[in-house]
Amino acid sequence: MQLRAHLHTVNRHRRLVRRYCLKLGLVWQGLTHDLSKYSPVEFWRGCKYYQGWRSPNDQERLENGVSLAWLHHKGRNRHHFEYWSDYNPKTKRVEPVEMPVRFLAEMFCDRVAASKIYLKDRYDQNCPLDYFQRSASKKRGMLHPETERQLTELLTILAEQGEDAAFAKLRQMVKNDKR
Repeated sequence: MQLRAHLHTVNRHRRLVRRYCLKLGLVWQGLTHDLSKYSPVEFWRGCKYYQGWRSPNDQERLENGVSLAWLHHKGRNRHHFEYWSDYNPKTKRVEPVEMPVRFLAEMFCDRVAASKIYLKDRYDQNCPLDYFQRSASKKRGMLHPETERQLTELLTILAEQGEDAAFAKLRQMVKNDKR
C-alpha cells in the first residue's frame, strides 16, 4: 500500500488546482476541490491501487471491472462532466447537461494539473489536449456538445498559445457567465 505516495500526489494535485482556481477568482472551488479524495472509499482505494503515473481508478477498474472510488468521486464533484447528466423526460433517456462555466473552468484546471502531476517532466502544453482527443471518441455522447466545444477551445488555446492565453480566455468566460 502506497499511503504516503498517494497522499503526496493528491495534495500536490489539489494545491495546483487551487492555484489555478484562485487565478480565475474561483476561491471556494479552489479550496474545496477534490476533498472527497480524503473520504475512506476514495482514499484507501487510491492507496491500494496507486502507481504514480496515472489515476489509481484505472488500476482498480482493470482489476475489478469497476472503480468504486471513481463512482463515489464523480457523483460528488461537479467539475467532472460525468456529474452533469440527467433524465430527459422527452427522450426518456439519461443525457448530458451543459456544465456551468465555473465548473467547466475547474475541469480545465483539473485536467492541466493532472497532466502535470502524472507526466512530470514529460509534460508540455499539448498534453491535456492530446489526452482529451485520445479519449473523446470513447466519451462521444457523454459530454454535452457545448461543454465539449468550450473545453476543446480552451485546450487548443493552451496547446497553441500557452497557459497565459488559456487562463485569460477562461477568466473572461467566468466573468461573463450570468448563471
